[in-house]
Amino acid sequence: MAWDFSTEPEFEKQLQWMQEFVREEIFPLETLDIDRETFGRITAPLKEKVKEKGLWASHLPPELGGGGFGQVKLGLMHEILGQCRYAPGIFGNQAPDSGNAELLAIGGSPEQKEQWMHPLLRGELRSCFSMTEPGAGADPTLLTTRAVLEGDEYVINGHKWFSSNASAADFLIVMAVTDPDVSPYQGSSMIIVPVDTPGVDIVRDIPVMEHSFVQPRLEGGHAEILYRDVRVPRSNLVGNPGDGFKLAQQRLGPGRIHHAMRWLGQSKRAFDMLCERAVSRHTHGSVLADKQMIQEMVAMSAAEMKAARLLTLQAAWTMDQVGASNARVEIGMIKYWGAKVLHDVIDRAIQVHGSLGFSGDLPLESMYRAARAARIYDGPDEVHKATVAKRILRGYTPTEVPTEHVPTRTAAAQKKFAQYLELATANA
Repeated sequence: MAWDFSTEPEFEKQLQWMQEFVREEIFPLETLDIDRETFGRITAPLKEKVKEKGLWASHLPPELGGGGFGQVKLGLMHEILGQCRYAPGIFGNQAPDSGNAELLAIGGSPEQKEQWMHPLLRGELRSCFSMTEPGAGADPTLLTTRAVLEGDEYVINGHKWFSSNASAADFLIVMAVTDPDVSPYQGSSMIIVPVDTPGVDIVRDIPVMEHSFVQPRLEGGHAEILYRDVRVPRSNLVGNPGDGFKLAQQRLGPGRIHHAMRWLGQSKRAFDMLCERAVSRHTHGSVLADKQMIQEMVAMSAAEMKAARLLTLQAAWTMDQVGASNARVEIGMIKYWGAKVLHDVIDRAIQVHGSLGFSGDLPLESMYRAARAARIYDGPDEVHKATVAKRILRGYTPTEVPTEHVPTRTAAAQKKFAQYLELATANA
């Protein structure tokens, strides 16, 4: 089956506009020390420009207020947006809101879409995806948060952490066990919980490598949350009881594509800094670009980024053709390979800049800290590698004698071509 990553000329012009817009209008925001209100006032007209271009919330179909672009186009967009952490929000597709909107588009009732999804798409609300627990990270079958149906209400009790954006969210989508007596894959559900519901205790934003101390930030952090007898209407259930795992996979698959393409944008930005430094810095008789060790960094970074880009576009194209559930190998592969490339390219850029790269005078040090998380969120590398390997190995059959065993193949070849070999022997 042939692959086709091409897009029409009109969309190419949109990408060119995005590239200039992100660099000229959004990059400067990184240098400002401002509060959320000021940030909102600055970015409001930028969001309007995005909407005028028809690029707002492009991850959803037009009937839901999005662009209906498909994963290949979204991937190419995210490659540009990934250069700056503020860009996705200004284009209406920042995590976790974009994934939550997709989840509600798939499983939400008409009432849920009206109350939560449409305001989310318009940028009027923010959301949180609350799944990970202290004892259930890479293995969500270990979830212990319970949602018990009492009359027309779900009563939720549990302990979550790394619930991204909770401290800035208006509502949470909580994954909880609704039926402990069946397989974990059929016993969990998604439930909408307004953040101001009694019993919701957002304990703290957990300090992480990217943000090693707690302070007010423009975006929400990774919150620890306690749910104590939280009561919400039964109508807040997303989809059907037991749909939690199915909805989670439908949500996370596209999200991993977007992450991987954003990583390429970050990688390219670091790579540009690396190359600029290489041709500018003079030491030991010549510029760094003349040193073979630096040339090796440039060459390897370029090759790894190209490979990651092609892998990601292939995964996006496969999802467009056959859906996320049939592209698990491709999605898993880009998750661990893209995260590695992101880290390694930024690391080389820091090395070439020396102490300047290690300092806060360049964005490389913050990019490096953020990049380390890429090997953990949306499933650690090891889980994805195991998934990819298991699915690949299903295509192989055990055999006592290796298929490529030369003596066995020789005997078979002699038998296959016996008449020709006998003739050759007779002629000799």
